[in-house]
Amino acid sequence: MNVETSLAQSLAEPEAAALLRLRITAEADPCLLGRVLARFHNLNVLPRRVVAELSCRELLHIQLDLAGVAPERLSQITARLGQLPSILQAYWHYV
Repeated sequence: MNVETSLAQSLAEPEAAALLRLRITAEADPCLLGRVLARFHNLNVLPRRVVAELSCRELLHIQLDLAGVAPERLSQITARLGQLPSILQAYWHYV
């Protein structure tokens, strides 16, 4: 597949070209970042960007930028991640 074909497909399928951002707020659990990334590894999805920051209130803030993931699929993943005990909040939005 060449660049022109890829670009044409991206323009024809705007959801496939959309950049989605997943945001997670969680308790400071040293294993959590690995568990979150493992969900995407199992789906063979490589995030475009990953940011993890430990706040002064001992909360872990994780942000993943994803492309090529359908919004419906990310909603399912987000709901499953939200069920993990240490996650306080998980949501996604378009960038």
